[in-house]
Amino acid sequence: MAKKLYVGNLSYATTDAALSELFGTVGEVLSVNLITDRMTGRSKGFAFVEMAEHTAALEAINQLNGREVDGRSIKVAEARPRRDDRGGGGGGGRRRRW
Repeated sequence: MAKKLYVGNLSYATTDAALSELFGTVGEVLSVNLITDRMTGRSKGFAFVEMAEHTAALEAINQLNGREVDGRSIKVAEARPRRDDRGGGGGGGRRRRW
């Protein structure tokens, strides 16, 4: 069963390919999603890596959490479920009728 991991404290220079290669040393990587700023395209310093096997994901946490990558000590943990905070406006306050 696939397991998604959160990878934080990444250097802005770290690439998807570098993460795929690093996590690939532990087990099969299904996907790497490096989070970038929409306006600038620059990395936000974190990513999500999906591992094919739960046991490989746990091993990746044990082996890679705290490892130095591109000059930064990365954080690796199980990803938390996504919250949907994009609810529709509302805006509060009273609406005036003219």
